[in-house]
Amino acid sequence: MQFAGQRTDMDLNPVGEPVDIIVKLTPDVLPEPDAILLTGITPQQTISDGITEAEFLKVFEKEIATPDTIFVGFNSIRFDDEFMRYTRYRNFYDAYDWQWKDGRSRWDLLDLLRMTRALRPDGIEWPFAPDGKPTNRLELLTKLNGLDHAHAHDALSDVLATIAVAKLVKDKQPKLFDFLLNVRDKKKVAALVNAGEPFVYTSGKYANEHEKTAVVLKIADDISKQGALVYDLHFDPDEYTNLSPKELVKIWQWQKDPNAKKLPVKTIKFNRCPAVAPVAVLDAASQERIKLDQKTWQTNALKLAAAKDFAKNLLEAQAMMEKQRQTEFMSAEQNVDAQLYDGFLGDHDGNLQRVVRASEPDDLTKIIDDFHDKRLKALVPLYKARNYPAQLSSEEREQWDVFCSQKLFAGGNNSRLAKYFERLAACASLPQYKDKQFLLEELQLYGQSIMPAELEA
Repeated sequence: MQFAGQRTDMDLNPVGEPVDIIVKLTPDVLPEPDAILLTGITPQQTISDGITEAEFLKVFEKEIATPDTIFVGFNSIRFDDEFMRYTRYRNFYDAYDWQWKDGRSRWDLLDLLRMTRALRPDGIEWPFAPDGKPTNRLELLTKLNGLDHAHAHDALSDVLATIAVAKLVKDKQPKLFDFLLNVRDKKKVAALVNAGEPFVYTSGKYANEHEKTAVVLKIADDISKQGALVYDLHFDPDEYTNLSPKELVKIWQWQKDPNAKKLPVKTIKFNRCPAVAPVAVLDAASQERIKLDQKTWQTNALKLAAAKDFAKNLLEAQAMMEKQRQTEFMSAEQNVDAQLYDGFLGDHDGNLQRVVRASEPDDLTKIIDDFHDKRLKALVPLYKARNYPAQLSSEEREQWDVFCSQKLFAGGNNSRLAKYFERLAACASLPQYKDKQFLLEELQLYGQSIMPAELEA
């Protein structure tokens, strides 16, 4: 519900004024109490101070997503970018072109920090969690390195802190900073991965004890053809290369037991700016930090190259897991807001999206039948209700009320509203929220304000 950003030049000096926008919470959404307790932005504040998503996206298109912009964040590719895609999708904008069209691109500083810590940590103070494990949380990095971050989890404060951390890395380790910035393009990533040689890969999926970094080798193209399957050469392939596809599935899938045997294979997506580098970057100190020496990774790479059926079995295992995921997805609760990835839109519907955005609210219903994609047909009335509630006819208002009621109140004790109040009650007794009573009260009042009269009784 908050968007913030600051444009900079390539030396990270600010250009123009920062952007800080609150977006209204719509009546069909109940916020996660823990998220509000973290940010301090109440539903009431979004309604009084915010603008609609349609209004926000007009600002975004005109003033923010200008040609040649590089969108940079801290864990933004896996988190923030998904919010932007879905926001654009449900408001009739192309979900993807903001991050690639007209010279635009994106980058993520979290993996830069992880790789810097693993390979070139000098000049930066690195934090540890209370349990002694290394952590790269933004608020801890800023505090330890004396950088201003007065209001952690406020979007604008986080933006300014992210710029400060980026400056720190660029100042202390400029070669690594510039290399990863320049290799963010998916074609450059693919060229390195597909070269057939071991390379360095840093990912949040890798263990803390290895500083989130491994020397890996490509085994096969990913089943989606948008990436590759890579093997972590910390591990002897002989333990895995003779396993059947079913056996591979068992140890590849997520397991609750942290000590369970895990398959050291990961999918690397070329378009997600992965932190990759040639093995030449590994000096003796880096090898010691990631607990992997040259002899070990070369030996394991030779074993992997000799395992002829391993790639075929992995792809069969991946296909089995993908089929299982699709089955689970289809059986789960579905609504049109969650169907962005059900398929790309054709040119006809893409052109009609522009018509929707340019139309007066009262003319929107005339466009519904012109769409080919059933998702867009279903989104039109929701788009109107969320962005132009005052323009709803009495019939549309009644349909919107039914939609909100089904989404939030259906299911009795398992409804979204019931779980919302249940979580509020639990938060009220937690010591970390002892000083958040005002926010808890505001959240309680908001829940009560949307509660139907029959439920109040």
